[in-house]
Amino acid sequence: MSDKTYETILYEVEGPLATVTMNRPGSLNGITPTLMRELYECLNQVAGDPDVRVVLFTGAGRAFCPGVDLKASTSGENQEPNRREYFHITSLLHEMPKVTIAAVNGACAGAGFGWACACDLRYASERAKFNSAFLGVGISGDMAGPWLLPRIVGATKARELFFSSQKFDATEAERIGLVLNTFPEDTFRDEVRAIAVQLSKSAPLAIGEMKKNFINAENMPLKDYIELETERHSRTGGSQDSREAFRAFVEKREPRFVGR
Repeated sequence: MSDKTYETILYEVEGPLATVTMNRPGSLNGITPTLMRELYECLNQVAGDPDVRVVLFTGAGRAFCPGVDLKASTSGENQEPNRREYFHITSLLHEMPKVTIAAVNGACAGAGFGWACACDLRYASERAKFNSAFLGVGISGDMAGPWLLPRIVGATKARELFFSSQKFDATEAERIGLVLNTFPEDTFRDEVRAIAVQLSKSAPLAIGEMKKNFINAENMPLKDYIELETERHSRTGGSQDSREAFRAFVEKREPRFVGR
């Protein structure tokens, strides 16, 4: 368990698996300045935890995150200012050297849609609904959706989803490759957690370096990337954990990784 508590975020750590839950179920986890600040702080905390390998990111109750809490925003409730660095929640989810998993359990729109896109893997409940939403409220958008979504579904489809602002369901999200799988609502959390737990058993050095490979591959020329990839491959291949993985395979047992 984490020793840090938040007002709008639940943060739990169980061994190599961290679970970050947006926790404003009464407003469907609508975003307020407090939630932005706490999520930014929480993700920085988990990014710096060397024992965590996988981060499961979800929402409490019946929604993932519908974007900004318009009621709170228009009523003047919670006028804490949003600092510019809080908008880097997206880059934290996308670039931290952990596998990030979005468990989309319901409404996922606006900034919440961008945050889901920032994660490495996405799974949806059958009741999930998606919407870029920004044009519908007369704004161009934030949370890097136009940077992220084309890398997931392709440039033209991404433009359509943002320009149309049409809602689409989990079946369509799976069809276009936005989510990997959809699960029935009653088993959804258990199914995604099982995936996260299995991933969290991976060798810590290797999974962290593999995540870095994907991030570097997005921004580097191929020749430069291959040099970096080869260096990491050699380093992890010579690690104690790699030797343990080979021994465990031969001995038909679960490996016991130590992160070295």
